[in-house]
This record gives sequence, structure tokens and C-alpha cells, in this order.
Amino acid sequence: MAEWLQAVLLGLVQGLTEFLPVSSSGHLVLTQEWLGEDFLAASNPVFFDLVLHLGTLVPIFWFYRRELRGIVTSPSAAPSLSEAGGLVGWLRGNESRWLAAMVVVGSVPTAVIGLAFEDVFEELFSSVGPVCIALLVTAGLLFSSRFTGRFSAESDGQREGLLGLTLVVALLIGTIQGVAIIPGISRSGSTIVLALFLGLDRSLAARFSFLLSVPAILGALLLKGLKDHEELLAGGIDWFPLLCGFVASAVVGYLALVLLVRIVKQGGLHRFAWYLVPVAALAWLTLGAS
Repeated sequence: MAEWLQAVLLGLVQGLTEFLPVSSSGHLVLTQEWLGEDFLAASNPVFFDLVLHLGTLVPIFWFYRRELRGIVTSPSAAPSLSEAGGLVGWLRGNESRWLAAMVVVGSVPTAVIGLAFEDVFEELFSSVGPVCIALLVTAGLLFSSRFTGRFSAESDGQREGLLGLTLVVALLIGTIQGVAIIPGISRSGSTIVLALFLGLDRSLAARFSFLLSVPAILGALLLKGLKDHEELLAGGIDWFPLLCGFVASAVVGYLALVLLVRIVKQGGLHRFAWYLVPVAALAWLTLGAS
């Protein structure tokens, strides 16, 4: 199979699984193992994975363009800190500013976990056994979403705006996002389910989850670029297949994002558990627990 075609295949897998709560990184590991061929992703799987993640940022920027525009423009129309009653009052005085602040707060534990366990996470990208176990953990998390109704607000009237998004909530969701760097743990699934258990309504849970992924993906890509900058400057990577994978992940990712937001609002996350269990079992049987 040509490298560009393999890259497109992995881009399709990434775009579909980045937003659907089934772990894009876990599926990329298994897909590359099932292909059984040496190509660009095999030589630098983490970098290739990050490029595909960058492709799936495009749908987030477009789908949540109104929120992102508000985050960028809100400081210019803000009163002074003294007029707002201090920093907290200034931030809470505008939903976009508060949302931006909570994204920053939630990104801190993600960054700490990612930097502290970087080597461990990279080793897991070549291990099928841990990926299968992680997929089963994700299945359990998703199935538990059936019971979030007693914790989360089921209507906008019960929890208006961003009142449920507190400092502690943002830190906890950012922490589980850091853990979700493990291939097989769904980032979107784990963060949304935790947000629901912490009392956020379904729409806000999905919105905060995907906005929180933006600095995480950009930060990981920057870190990887700085780490391997000599290889990049030397032209050691074939960029055409990467571009093909990028485009594929962006296009399919948008369709998957629209679908998942609808599923979250309908309370149907638990259904994906019935997909992950047989996938993990099939991978264990065909690829072994290496």
C-alpha cells in the first residue's frame, strides 16, 4: 500500500475516533499493527499521531468559532479590574472570559502529567496489551454515563450558563485529560463523562471538553517539534503523506464532531461501550498482548 494511501487511512481513523469516544490514539496503534507494514508512521508514530491530531483541531476551530471569537475579543470590551471588583469578578463578568480562564486552569494538570510521564506514554504506543486494557477502561467509563443523570443538570433551566464550571471542576477535568494521553483511554469520552458526573449539563460538558483539547494538542505538537527539530530541519520526514493524513482527519473529524455533540445531548454515550469491548477482544486475540 502506498504511503499516502496508508496516511489517508490513518487520517480517516483519526478523524472518526478523535471525537467519537473510542480513543483515536488507541485505534491508531491497533490500525498500524494490523497494517503490518513499515511506513512513515512506524518510524515516528508519536509525531505522526500529533499531525493527525492537528488536523482534527480544524473542526473544533470551525464548530466552536463563536466561542473562540468571544474568548479572543472579550478582554477588549471588559471593564477595569477595580470596576469589576477584582480578578474573579472581572472573569465572571463575561462568559467568554470565564470559559477562557477555566480552559487555562484545566490545561495546567494536563501539561504537568504529559511532561512528567512523557517517556512512559511514548512506550505505550508500541504496546498492544496495555491499549486493549485501556479500551476496556474507556468502555467502563462510557457505560457509567448512563448513571450521570442523577448528578448532572438535564435542562438549561436547572443550570444556566457556565455556573457549574468552577475552578475545582476545571482542574479535575484537566487531570483526566492528562491521563487520557494513554492510548486506549478516550480523551473526549473520559472528560465528558467526568464533566457530567461533576454536574455540568450535556452541552457545556461537550463544549468544554473540546475547547480544552485545543491547548493540549497545540502544546504537545510544539513540544514534539522542539524535541525533534533537527530531524524536521534536515527534511527527514516525507510531508506529502502527512498532508494527506491531515486533510483526511480534518474532513472526517468535522462530521464526527457534529455527530458526537448530538449523541451527547441525547445521552447516548454509553452505547459506544458495546463497540469497544469486542474491538479490544479482537485486538488481543489477533495481535497478542505484546
